[in-house]
Amino acid sequence: MKIAVPIVFVNGIKSFIDRFFTRKSSALLIWLSVFIGLLAGSVSALFDHGIILVSEMRLDFIHRYGEGDIPLWLIAIPVSSIMAATAFYITHRFAPEAGGSGIPEIEGAMEGMRPVRWRRVIPVKFLGGLLALGSGMALGREGPSVQLGANVGRMISDLFKVNKVDAQALLAAGAAGGLAAAFNAPLAGIMFVIEEMRSQFNYSLTSTKSVFLSAVMATIVMRLFTDQDAVVTVTQYSHPDLHTLGFYLILGFCFGVIGIYFNKMILATQDIYLSIHKGRRWYFVGIGAFLGAIFGALSIVAPDVAFSGIELIPHVEGGHFLAGGLLLLFLVRTFTTLISFGSGAPGGVFAPTLALGTLFGMLFGVIAQALFPDLITEPGAFAIAGMGGLFAATVRAPITGILLVIEMTSNYEMILPLIVTCLGATMVAQTLGGRPIYTQLLERTLKLAMRAKRQEATDKAMGRVSGKYAKQDK
Repeated sequence: MKIAVPIVFVNGIKSFIDRFFTRKSSALLIWLSVFIGLLAGSVSALFDHGIILVSEMRLDFIHRYGEGDIPLWLIAIPVSSIMAATAFYITHRFAPEAGGSGIPEIEGAMEGMRPVRWRRVIPVKFLGGLLALGSGMALGREGPSVQLGANVGRMISDLFKVNKVDAQALLAAGAAGGLAAAFNAPLAGIMFVIEEMRSQFNYSLTSTKSVFLSAVMATIVMRLFTDQDAVVTVTQYSHPDLHTLGFYLILGFCFGVIGIYFNKMILATQDIYLSIHKGRRWYFVGIGAFLGAIFGALSIVAPDVAFSGIELIPHVEGGHFLAGGLLLLFLVRTFTTLISFGSGAPGGVFAPTLALGTLFGMLFGVIAQALFPDLITEPGAFAIAGMGGLFAATVRAPITGILLVIEMTSNYEMILPLIVTCLGATMVAQTLGGRPIYTQLLERTLKLAMRAKRQEATDKAMGRVSGKYAKQDK
C-alpha cells in the first residue's frame, strides 16, 4: 500500500500532462518544479520549527534540573554533549555526505561526481541538523536546507524517471527552493543556483523556469508557516551620501583579504580534525561529544558566541557593542564558527558568515565615525553592507550576497553601498588568488573519496596476496 500511493500519483500526473500539453517533457518539468518547491518549502519550514522546538526543549530541561544549587551551564554540558554525539554518530554511520553544509555535495552531484542517496540523506540531515544546531553549535540551517531541498528534487526525479538533463534541473530547483525558504529570500535562492552553481547548471529556458518556480513556491510555503516579515529586524536606512561610497569600497577590500584567510582556516580546521579521527567512527563521535559539551556551556554562559548568529545581528547593528567588544566578539565567533563547521557536523556556515560580516562591518563603521564624524553618521549601515561583504568574498557570489541581504533585512535603499562592498570584496579576493569556498570543499571531498578508493583497492590486493601465501604455506 505504501508503494501503490506514489505510483498512482505519478501515473496521474503523467496522464494529466499527456492529455493537456503538447511539449510533454517541458510541461512535466515545470509542474514537477512546482511540486518540488512545495515540498522543499515544507521541509525547510519543518526543519526551522524543529530547531526552535529542540532548542526550547533543551533549555526547559536545563532550567528544570538547574533550579537548585547546580549551575545551569553544568547541566547543559551533558545534555548538549549527548545531542551532538548522536548527530555525529548517525551522520557517520548512515550518510557521511550529510556532514557539513551539503552544498559541495550538490554541486558535485550536478557534475555527476557525487551520488545523491536521498533515502538516507533526508532523514539523517534532518535529524542530525536538529540535534547539532539545537545543541548550541555555531552552525546555520541554510546549508542543510539547500541539501534537503536538492535531495527532494532528486527524489521526485527518481519517482518520475526523468532523463539525466531534467534530473539535474530538478536537483538545482530543489536547491534553490531550500535556500529561498531558509532565508525567506526567493531572488537570492534563484541567483545562488545561477551564480554559484554556474559551472554545473545546464542553462536552458525550461531549467531556469524550474529554478524560478521552485524558489517562489518554497518561499510561499515558508511564509504560510511563519510570516512575511524580514528574517532580520534592523534599522531601515535611506540612501547614503555619495561621498561615503569610498568607505564602503575600502570595507569591501578588507573583506576580500579576510575572506581568503577565512576559507584557508576552514580547510585547515577540517584537516586538523581529519588527522585526529582519521575516519574512525568513535573518534569522530567523541569529537562531537566534546564540541557539544563546549557549546552547551557557552550557550548558557556566553550565547553571543554560540548558535548561528542570526539573532545577534540586530543587537550588533543596533549599536549595543563598543569597538573593543565588536573586535573581541568577531575573533571569538570566528573561532567558534571554524571549530563547529570544520568538524563535519551536519550544519552550514551561511548564517555564521553573515554574523561575522555584520560584526566586522559595524566595527569598521564605528572606527570610521570616530575618524570622520561629519561624513559617517550611521555606522550601522556598514554592518548591513558587511553582511554581504564577507559572503561575497568567501562564496564568491556577489549578486547572491547583495540580494540575500536586501531580502533578509528589507533594506532596499542600501543596494548601492552593498554593490560597492560586495564587488570590492570579490575583486580583491580574485586578485589575490582566492577561490570559492564550496569549490575548494568539493575538491577536497573528491580527493578524499579517491584516496579512500585507492586504499580499499590496496587492502583488497594485500588480502589476495596474503591468501595466496597462506595457501602456499599449507
